[in-house]
Amino acid sequence: MSDPSTIPSPVLYEELSPHIALVTLNRPEKRNAVSPELAIALEAAVRKSEADANIRAVILTSSVDKVFCAGADLQAIAEGRGAAMDTPLSGFAGFVYALRHKPWIAAVEGMALGGGFEIILACDMIVASEQAQFGLPEVKRGLIAGAGGTHRIATVLPRNIAYEMMATGEPMTASRAHHFGLVNRVAPVGSALSAARELADIIALNAPLAVKYALQAARQSAAQPDGFGRTIVAERLGALKLTEDFYEGPRAFVEKRAPVWTGR
Repeated sequence: MSDPSTIPSPVLYEELSPHIALVTLNRPEKRNAVSPELAIALEAAVRKSEADANIRAVILTSSVDKVFCAGADLQAIAEGRGAAMDTPLSGFAGFVYALRHKPWIAAVEGMALGGGFEIILACDMIVASEQAQFGLPEVKRGLIAGAGGTHRIATVLPRNIAYEMMATGEPMTASRAHHFGLVNRVAPVGSALSAARELADIIALNAPLAVKYALQAARQSAAQPDGFGRTIVAERLGALKLTEDFYEGPRAFVEKRAPVWTGR
C-alpha cells in the first residue's frame, strides 16, 4: 500500500506574490482528469483564496503542457464514484458553480475539451498558448455538456459559432477563440502562464474592492440566465439518459469502434 504522505496533491496552491495565487491541476498521470479527490481539493483552493484578504487574482493552470484537463476520470466512474466528482456547493470539479468574488484567470497551454473546457468557462478570463484548443465533444459520444458548457458557451461566443461548436463537437483553435472573444490573450507556446501572470499583475494594481464589486455586479446580472440554463440543461440531460444512444456512445468508445446511432 502506498504511503499517503508520498502521494502528491491533485491540486497545488501557491502564492506567486502577496496578491496573486496560482492553482495548478496536478494529476499528470491522468492528464488532470477530475476525480472526487481533485474536486474536493479544487473547492478547497477556491475557499482558501476567498478567505485570504491579500489575494486579488487567481491563476488556474495545468501541470501538463499538452492538456489542461481531460474531463471526468473514467476509472472513478467505473468504480461507482462518478457522483462524487460534483461537490454539493460547487458542482463539477468543485469549481464550475463555485461562489467566488475574486477574478480567476485560466492559463491554458494544450487541449481543453469537455469537462476541462467547462472548468475554463467558469473562469473569468482565459489566456491561451498558440497550441491550445477548446471544445465540447460530448455529442460525438451521444452526450451533452452538463457542467456549464451547454448554457454558457453562447454567452461568450456569437450564437452561430457556439451552436456550430456544440453540434459538431470539433475543437476550436486558440487564434479562432481569440478572434471571437472567448480568449483574452494568445501567447507563444510555453508562455501562457507568464502571460496570465502579466494580466493578473495589472488587476492586482487596482483597488481590490472596486474589482470585487464590479465583477460581483456583472455576475449577478447574469445569474438569472445562468440559473435558468442550468435547469434546462439538467432536464434535457435527464431525457437523454433514457435513450439508447446515451449508452451507445460510451459503449462504442470502450469497444474502440464507431458508434451506431439510432435516434432512440
